[in-house]
Amino acid sequence: MKPADGFTYSPLTPERWQDFESLFGPRGAVGGCWCMWWRLTRSEFSAKQGEGNRLAMKAIVDAGEIPGLLAYQGSRLAGWVSVAPREHFPVLQRSPILKPVDDQPVWSVVCFFIAKPYRRQGMTTRLIKAAVEHASQHGAKIVEGYPIKPLKDEAPDIYAFTGLASSFIKAGFEEAASRSPTRPIMRYYLQGGGR
Repeated sequence: MKPADGFTYSPLTPERWQDFESLFGPRGAVGGCWCMWWRLTRSEFSAKQGEGNRLAMKAIVDAGEIPGLLAYQGSRLAGWVSVAPREHFPVLQRSPILKPVDDQPVWSVVCFFIAKPYRRQGMTTRLIKAAVEHASQHGAKIVEGYPIKPLKDEAPDIYAFTGLASSFIKAGFEEAASRSPTRPIMRYYLQGGGR
């Protein structure tokens, strides 16, 4: 994807798998998740935590699915965003808070992992914008996010893996539903996506 503010965004493909592993580190980002939290039942996720989740994500990538984008500043890894059609994330379907707003087909931005040197510098908003562009290039009309909307001024980084509502607002999203005071469903409407 074209550079913006000195950053480039590349789909996670088998050729970039080592970069993904490098960014996520030996712990697999947070608690061995390897960005599988939204793709597995809770029992499956727990059973696969760590190496099992790494292998599950690698199988997705090796099968040709693009589960998200890697951000680079030059050759340095800056971050990750998971974006794909909503149906790739079955946990969303089962959530009473994050269940579908309507029957419109949407793409979902579900998770972020930012390299330490790039945290608290607007990287999440950059990744959201890149995710919207990626989804648009693949025919999306609506892109959703499921961020945290803290009741206090700040949420600890570990709880913000879905992003903060403020980052989505900066990227042009608006609240579409709120079944919890801290977990809105936010949407970005692309041309032809309606409201």
